This record gives sequence, C-alpha cells and structure tokens, in this order.
Amino acid sequence: MPKTTANGIEIHYEEQGDPAAPAMLLIMGFGAQLTLWPDELVEALAAQGFRVIRYDNRDVGLSQKFDGVKAPGLVKMTLLSKIGFTPKVPYTLADMADDGVGLLDALGIERAHIVGASMGGMIAQHVAARHPDRCLSLTTVFSTTGNPKLPPARPEAMKALITRPDSTEEGVLVEHGMMLARTIGSPGYPAPEDRLRERTLASVRRSFYPEGPTRHLSAIVADGDRRAMLRDIAVPTLVLHGEDDPLVPCEGGRDTAASIPGARLKTIPGWGHDLPLELVDELAGAIGEHARQSGGGEG
Repeated sequence: MPKTTANGIEIHYEEQGDPAAPAMLLIMGFGAQLTLWPDELVEALAAQGFRVIRYDNRDVGLSQKFDGVKAPGLVKMTLLSKIGFTPKVPYTLADMADDGVGLLDALGIERAHIVGASMGGMIAQHVAARHPDRCLSLTTVFSTTGNPKLPPARPEAMKALITRPDSTEEGVLVEHGMMLARTIGSPGYPAPEDRLRERTLASVRRSFYPEGPTRHLSAIVADGDRRAMLRDIAVPTLVLHGEDDPLVPCEGGRDTAASIPGARLKTIPGWGHDLPLELVDELAGAIGEHARQSGGGEG
C-alpha cells in the first residue's frame, strides 16, 4: 500500500482508475479507515472515468499516529464549547483538511473533486473553504454543519460509537465492530451477516488503535458551528444524506445544503450511516454526475 509525506506527516493511501483522469479524493470519517469506502463504490467511480484516491486520516489505519498526545475529555470539551471557549486540542479539522491537500500536493494533483463522509464531510468543508483553488467540486455524505440547534444523534447510536470494547481479543473486537455497524447502519438496507463479519475482521486485522478516535472527537467538538464558514464556499456542492440516519440525523444534511450557496440536496429513504451495497450504484451515479456537471478535468 502506498504511503507518502503530506502536511509533514505520513499518510497511507490507495488509488484506482486512470492516473490521467480527473482526480477524486475520498475522505473518510471519525475513527474509520479508508477501507470503509466499499471497494464496489471506488470501482464504480473509477469506471466513470475518475482517478479515485482514498486515504487513512491521521491517527487511524496505517497513517501516522499521535501516540501520547492527550485530548481533553468529552465532558470538559462540551462544557467549554457551550460557554464560548474553544478547547485546546491536539489537532483540528482544519489540520486534517491540510493533510488531504498535502496528499494532493504529494501526488502532483492541482485540483480534485472532494468527497467526504461524516467527519470526512466536515474535513471536506474545510478543504473547500480554505483551499477553493484545489477543488473541482464538493460532495458531503451524511455530514453536518456543527449547528448546536440541530437534533443530536440517537442515544443508542452515540453510545455505540464512543463505547470501547471489553477487551482487545480479536473476537471481542469483531463483535463490537459489528454491533456498531448494525446500530448506525441503514434500516432499509441491513448488511448481510457474512459480509459484515468479513469486513469487520479485515478492519480489525488491518489496524486497531482506539486512541485515535478520542483525538478525532476532540477535533470535531472544538470545530463548533461551521455555518459562517460554509456561507463563503463557492465550490459546486452536492449533499447526500440518509433519511433514517441515527448518528447524524438528516437535518444535518439539510442544514449543510441550506448553508452552502447553490448546494443541491439528495436524501434517500431507508439509508442510515453506512454505505450499503444496494446504494452503491445510486451514490456513485449521483457523485459522478455532480462531478461531471461541475466542470474541470485536470488530474
């Protein structure tokens, strides 16, 4: 698997498609490895004529870890944010956006279509706001604005997300991962048991690093409300969101589309906070069509 230095840290990435085709950068979410982008989705986007690049964010997967760097506790961060203070965190979503742009630099890519899922959508928003000259288009997938007035995650979804497994024994980690996937997944498109187990086992064996998500969460909380930033985004934007997302309710997608001038919104019934095989063709079609309509083609 290729690796490079981007924004001063080591980033692991994969790419598929014609190296001369327009580039599409996929940014994954909270605590999630690049492998959470289904191979089938990557292949479908590459088949549409894109150079598709997915990578492990800092502190997850095979990219550089920030061992020993402490993040403030969730309760402390939340309280500080509510009274108007920005908590001091190991790194920010803006730093993580610069990682993605640094990867484009390392690969010699001037501009790319930026696609981000969940926290990756928040990072993608920062890319579009901070580096508009590097963006051909922006697509956010089940992401949000940080607006504190939006409905929160369902309690069972948030509990599943932040609860650590009982041990580091492989079987326990796999069961825990499957529980999380089922809890936040799509009620209309439940994952087959054998596929879910196979993908979860592969993820555990590729990397298990529970400290990283703690720092990811601190970056999300510290980022606060992004609506003022989003109003200045001039990149063509598509917002995709599931109508049955238990972790980031659909209102987050609607608020994102309402906050970015000219953004288009597409919601899908039965879709939760995952990327089910049944929706690969529809999602790849929407992302690819948006990218083509946005113009620009250099890789």
